[in-house]
Amino acid sequence: MRRLRFGVAMSLDGFIAGPKGEYDWIVADSTMDYVSMHMQFDLCIMGRKTYDVARTRRASMEGSGQHWVVVSRTLKPEEHRDVTILSENILQAVADLKAQPGKDIWLMGGGVLFRSLLDAGLVDGMDLAVMPVMLGSGTQVLPEGQRQWFRLEKSAALASGILVLSYSVSGSSA
Repeated sequence: MRRLRFGVAMSLDGFIAGPKGEYDWIVADSTMDYVSMHMQFDLCIMGRKTYDVARTRRASMEGSGQHWVVVSRTLKPEEHRDVTILSENILQAVADLKAQPGKDIWLMGGGVLFRSLLDAGLVDGMDLAVMPVMLGSGTQVLPEGQRQWFRLEKSAALASGILVLSYSVSGSSA
């Protein structure tokens, strides 16, 4: 079964976007191998807000073989033919996608979708890039929900000050 992994950049104080939705504080690091990171996934799931940002950068991901699934109740499938739009039965649809053969599934960006899938037991891991900045306010990485324990699998401190942390869902406090 495929794993669903949440990938997100966040500030030291736990925000994924600034107070006006800005993400200019998320910096690239030349030592990160973005190509091999993207090659771990053949499917990306994201909410509409993340899609609005990601589609401006989509050309840079061409050739990765990734298919995009966007969770939205407002987007019209006929206006976005290059992606799959999910607007109902989201939890079952994601469970069905996980059951299909393929590489891992990348849950990109937004905390609200992540929280609902995490609380439903559908998330298998989390990959965080912690940026060396404190925003003071903005969009929190995660809205309120159930407690969930994670197990640290890998960590790296980059010269830029970015911490790269990979966790798996452990399911218990042990």
